[in-house]
Amino acid sequence: MNIFRRVNLSNTKEKINFNNDNFILGKDESLLPKFTKIFGINYSVNIYYLKIQKPELNLTNNCINIHLPMYYRKKDNQKLLDTILLKMYTKIAENEIENIMEKARHNFGFAPEDYEIKKLNSTLAICNKDLQNITINPYIIMYSKEIIEYVIYHEFCHLKYKTHSKKFYNMLKKYKPNYENLAKQLPNLKY
Repeated sequence: MNIFRRVNLSNTKEKINFNNDNFILGKDESLLPKFTKIFGINYSVNIYYLKIQKPELNLTNNCINIHLPMYYRKKDNQKLLDTILLKMYTKIAENEIENIMEKARHNFGFAPEDYEIKKLNSTLAICNKDLQNITINPYIIMYSKEIIEYVIYHEFCHLKYKTHSKKFYNMLKKYKPNYENLAKQLPNLKY
């Protein structure tokens, strides 16, 4: 019996039919994470080996389905999974962050000289006031859009105030009146 009948693709209305010719081994339970978040919503992470030429990722029904070619089945694919998820988060971040940066620029009346989306260790975002640059970790996409916007607004305030001074918090409160509640949702994280 075929486990897959149809897989919805998030970017198109197109459907892919799986038949017994291209479905071989099924789900790989050895790789982590089994679950992750996108915009604060839980998604299961499923890895399947199929008769395909290159890796594919499909988002559907709160599932991230990663299809790997058969020749990957005997390899240690943990690094590959980590890379695929990082690329997914980076792609989502590129779209989402651009919109939030534009909104922040409009609200604040200024913007950084540049910003980049780059993996950071244990930090969601950093601002270099001297260079007028903001760097945002693509894994920020794991959090709700409200949290993402809060972190970016926090970094915008650092463009004016290097430290967490009273003026810094007054500016942040002007644009994010509930910033204290949002900050509580990010314990032990730097930004």
